[in-house]
Amino acid sequence: MIACAHGTNSAQGQARINELRAEIAALRPGLSVLEAYVDVQTPALPDVVAAVAPGVRAVVVPLLLTVGFHVQVDIAQAVQSRSETLAAKPLGPDPRLAGLLHKRLGDLPADWGIVLAAAGSSRPEAAEQIEVLAADLAVRRPQRIVAAYGASALPSVPEAVAQLRAGGAAGVAIASYLLAPGYFHDQLSQAGADLVSDPLLPSVLLAQLALEHFDSALAAQGRGTED
Repeated sequence: MIACAHGTNSAQGQARINELRAEIAALRPGLSVLEAYVDVQTPALPDVVAAVAPGVRAVVVPLLLTVGFHVQVDIAQAVQSRSETLAAKPLGPDPRLAGLLHKRLGDLPADWGIVLAAAGSSRPEAAEQIEVLAADLAVRRPQRIVAAYGASALPSVPEAVAQLRAGGAAGVAIASYLLAPGYFHDQLSQAGADLVSDPLLPSVLLAQLALEHFDSALAAQGRGTED
């Protein structure tokens, strides 16, 4: 498995992603879990793919929470550059992640509003997935939920917070649909909400999802030597 993350300058965020890779490896003894990134950090994904030994089937598992440019372009191009290389689906969205967000938020007054905050993507498919996730979260909670984005899509998180307040919400919480601490999570604390949930990591669910998607990619393409 090539466990490919976005990359971050945050030391805490880097540590969380490293812990996720270690947890994946611990859940599947004997599986080689390689480190790779699409931005900011090294080793870069194309270099990791190129270094895989001939005859070894590699599965790139995006440690990302939606489809988007990095999945549809960066990872797709890296996979196409080498035979015997497959791409798995990103970790989200998944109804179980809505359950994790619900847990991270904790108990809130029913007259509050919730902003489901994702990083954002220029790809419309990503926003569609976040809306589905918002609906999954809404069936678990009485509060009104609005999806919003850190970049590349609208509404922005501050706009969504203001929208909920204007609509009469007594308070506003932000559900951080982000894997780990970093730039986007830091921005959430400046969006004007009363509460910001922790990122999704650490949680064994993310490691379990990575392995499920790894297995699904192999099953779809036929079995071979795994990396």
